[in-house]
Amino acid sequence: MIPSQPSRTTSQDGQVAKTVLVVDDEPKIVEVVGDYLRGAGFSVTTAADGEGAVASARARPPDLVVLDLGLPGLDGLDVARELRHASPVPIIMLTARGEETDRVLGLELGADDYLVKPFSPRELLARVRAVLRRTEGPHEEGERFVVGDVAVDTSRREVVVGDRVVALTATEFDLLVELARQPGRVFTRAQLLGVIHGVVVESYERTVDAHVKNIRRKLEPDAHRPRYLLTVHGVGYRFADG
Repeated sequence: MIPSQPSRTTSQDGQVAKTVLVVDDEPKIVEVVGDYLRGAGFSVTTAADGEGAVASARARPPDLVVLDLGLPGLDGLDVARELRHASPVPIIMLTARGEETDRVLGLELGADDYLVKPFSPRELLARVRAVLRRTEGPHEEGERFVVGDVAVDTSRREVVVGDRVVALTATEFDLLVELARQPGRVFTRAQLLGVIHGVVVESYERTVDAHVKNIRRKLEPDAHRPRYLLTVHGVGYRFADG
C-alpha cells in the first residue's frame, strides 16, 4: 500500500518543493523532463520501468507522476492501476502510441491528463502546474452547495452523496463542480476541456467522456442509468436540476 502523504523537500527559498516522479525508459526524456522540472522549482525522482515506479512511489510518495505508457515489463497502464488503487496521486500520461483506445483506457484508469510524444517540455510543465493547482484547491474560503442529495464543498474538495463521501481525483472534482454549480445548464465537451486545461489545447473530446465515466462510476447508484450527470446527445453534459 502506498502511503497517502508525500514526503517533502525544501527549496532554497524556504518553500516546500513539490515532488514529481518521472517514469520513462528513454534516458534522454527522463533527463530533459527532469532538468526542466527542477529548473521550475520541483523536486524530481525518476524510474525507468514499471516495477521501479511502484517501488519509488512507495518509498517516497510523489505529489504527481509523469508516466510513460510504453514501459518494459510492468507497463504504464498496470502502473496507473497500482498507483490509483493506492492513492489519488495525480497522473499525467506520456504515450507514443497512436491508438485512441490506449489514451481512453489510461484516462478511465484515473489519469488526469496526457501528452503524446514528441511533446514540448514547456507544455508538460504547464500541464503539471495546472493539475497541481487543481489538487491544491482554492487558498481562500471556498463555497459549499447542495444539488438534490449531492453536497459539494470546494474548500475541502469533498463530495458527499447522502451520507457517502465520494473520492474523486482533482480533475474529476473540478469537472463535477463546474457541472453541479449550474444544474440544468448544458456544457459542451469543448467547454469542459477548458475546465481541465484552462484553455482548450487539444480537440480530444473523449478525454471528457472518460472522466465523466469515472465520475458516474463513483457518484451514481447505477452508472448505466445516471440520475445526476446526464448526457445531452450531440452536445455534451448537464447536471440534473432536481
